[in-house]
Amino acid sequence: MAQKMKAAIFVEKGRIVLDEKPVPEIGPTDALVRITTTTICGTDVHILKGEYPVEKRLTIGHEPVGIIEKLGSGVEGFAEGQRVIAGAITPSGWSNACLCGCGAQDGAGTRHGWKAIGGWKFGNTIDGCQAEYVRVPDAMANLAVIPEGVSDEQVLMCPDIMSTGFSGAETAGVRIGDTVAVFAQGPIGLCATAGARLMGATTIIAVDAVPARMAMAKRMGADHVIDFKADNPVDAIMRLTDGRGVDVAIEALGTQGTFESGLRALRPGGTLSSLGVYSTDLKIPLDAFGAGLADKQIRSTLCPGGKERMRRMMQVVASGRVDLGGLVTHRFKLDQIEQAYDLFGHQRDGVLKVAITP
Repeated sequence: MAQKMKAAIFVEKGRIVLDEKPVPEIGPTDALVRITTTTICGTDVHILKGEYPVEKRLTIGHEPVGIIEKLGSGVEGFAEGQRVIAGAITPSGWSNACLCGCGAQDGAGTRHGWKAIGGWKFGNTIDGCQAEYVRVPDAMANLAVIPEGVSDEQVLMCPDIMSTGFSGAETAGVRIGDTVAVFAQGPIGLCATAGARLMGATTIIAVDAVPARMAMAKRMGADHVIDFKADNPVDAIMRLTDGRGVDVAIEALGTQGTFESGLRALRPGGTLSSLGVYSTDLKIPLDAFGAGLADKQIRSTLCPGGKERMRRMMQVVASGRVDLGGLVTHRFKLDQIEQAYDLFGHQRDGVLKVAITP
């Protein structure tokens, strides 16, 4: 009889529950990782609410930190017992998308009716990591060894929100001396703020309304923080920039309002970097887009993954260039995963990120 493990599984809209499943079997190119720490992402809440379709009985979660339990026969360069992470996106390394330099879209198919987000497999197309064990596919392309002296919680943000937030700044081409606005200071927005600072932005304007998040934005590198409940953020940005607008606006919430505000806050020729996960169709206002003639760009980003990306993210942490430890505000055992979803899904008690430990 197959060994059993505890796992958070999607049952139906509104229900992710803790249940038992067999410990995953691995193939020659896979690794079995024993999870020591993981977390819940906003995308998991979209799954919970039925806004993003996944198969019933799927194990949810895509931010694994753990220890190699077993390696496939074809995996080289790693050893059982090593502390590792794997990105939320697990590219194969050899697909057309990977060889074109877009590993996040590796394996893209039409299961959901479009050809995007194919590289996101954990908790989407294969069992994820809110469990005691997870199978990491294409292990040689995706496992990254955690540096000595760095804790689980210090690298917990690397697999997804750090890589995603930083990529929002990278994809937009933030340059030294740029002015950047970041709309929403949830975990990904906070990482985008930190990433814009590392990329060389010299004026960073953060937009939110939750006092704790606004304070954290300052810690992450924001020079100005706008409370959108007290002031129109576009008007405030135009005042701060003497009417010029920002070079880059990063949208990190996934709503029509923040998307449109980001577009309106741009200077002519600026770039809107879209990180939010949208659950309805977007509309592009004619005036904000300059009737298509304002040289504005809209760029979307799916979290870059793979072991080299993870190595780079962990080096940023290990170097002390950024400290994301403050983003973990609550801690739960895996047995308490349903409570964790209730807290995180309803955004109570000042939650930013939760750490889940089996």
